[in-house]
Amino acid sequence: MKRHIHSILLLCALLLPGLAAAEVKVGFVNTAKLMEKAPQAKAAISKMEAEFAPREKDLVALQREIKSKEEKLARDGAVMSEAERSKLERELISRKRELKRSQDEFREDLNIRRNEELSKLQRRLYEAIVTLAKEEKFDLILSEGVVFASKRIDITDAVLQHLDKAFKSSK
Repeated sequence: MKRHIHSILLLCALLLPGLAAAEVKVGFVNTAKLMEKAPQAKAAISKMEAEFAPREKDLVALQREIKSKEEKLARDGAVMSEAERSKLERELISRKRELKRSQDEFREDLNIRRNEELSKLQRRLYEAIVTLAKEEKFDLILSEGVVFASKRIDITDAVLQHLDKAFKSSK
């Protein structure tokens, strides 16, 4: 991170003497705010929740089933025949394995989809920032690693408005 900031500062130091006569327009974008507030981000979250809700519901049902069988074994185990208790114990072991496998698959699939959506969103944010920078004739847009940015150069809200328009026009 420090190396990245030093590179930017070195670039600015090299460019500023040559640009002393010209006005340099610099902007700052808070990408964390964009990721949180962009309508595309909210839509991606809603889409993923809808996509994974049925599987999550199945996992919860399986957990309840296992808990119910465990309670039955604890409650009635002493009065069950050896064959019944053994069958229930084997069934519990099998269902717990199934639950663990399903949870692992669910987590893995969710992470893959989250990364896909994050990648798409990052591309959209980048495109929106570049488009706005060109439209507003910015010379330099800074993002991460900035310690302070005044409201005068913070274009995050303008990028959000641009993303909002793009989102509404895509519907």
